[in-house]
Amino acid sequence: MSILLQLVQGGNVVSDTTAAASEGGSALDVLSLIWKGGIVMIPIGILFVIAVYLTFERYFTIKKAGVLDSQFMGGIKEMVVEGDIKGAQRHCQDRGTPIGLMIAKGLSRIGKPLKDISVAVENVGKLEVYELEKGMPLLATISGAAPMLGFLGTVTGMIRTFNQMQDSGQQITADLLSGGIGEAMMTTVAGLVVGIFAYISYNLLTSMINKVVYKMEATSVEFLDILHEPA
Repeated sequence: MSILLQLVQGGNVVSDTTAAASEGGSALDVLSLIWKGGIVMIPIGILFVIAVYLTFERYFTIKKAGVLDSQFMGGIKEMVVEGDIKGAQRHCQDRGTPIGLMIAKGLSRIGKPLKDISVAVENVGKLEVYELEKGMPLLATISGAAPMLGFLGTVTGMIRTFNQMQDSGQQITADLLSGGIGEAMMTTVAGLVVGIFAYISYNLLTSMINKVVYKMEATSVEFLDILHEPA
């Protein structure tokens, strides 16, 4: 009988321990972890918000800029051959893409030497590429600055830990060390996460921009070839 009571009591102890662990796990949420990172988490959080905004804003902008209808240049060629330059310009401007604006500028220079047309198209192309690259230097900076801020938080957290150890004398406990060490580890993780996200985003967006630039160069060459025919 005594053995049975011990088993029942043991089961109750295990059950109570499991319930307590479950309650403790639910209490340790993401916000509490972030809060343990200290004041350094504020600039890291700001950099994360900026990185996310730039990633999505640039992605949709670049994706739209790279859209090129397979019949676009064919329609331009027909209008140029027929002498409908104004119609070709409207057709380009309605697209609202860097490629369309670039060809529209070239169409506005028809009648001038081919070299002047080429320079005008090239200049517009450079301006459009500059517009596509807006925000990219900032994203590259975040990819390097966020981990550095994380390491800064690591250093400040360890300094705080050592100061607490010095002030406590011989009475060093786990609770005394957990605050500074938690700050050090949390800022390191947060900085690395933001830095990795920004780094990957920067490289993916750069690859997308390069594809758009290639399309712009190919289209400009095709446009200059078209101009030889009516001439």
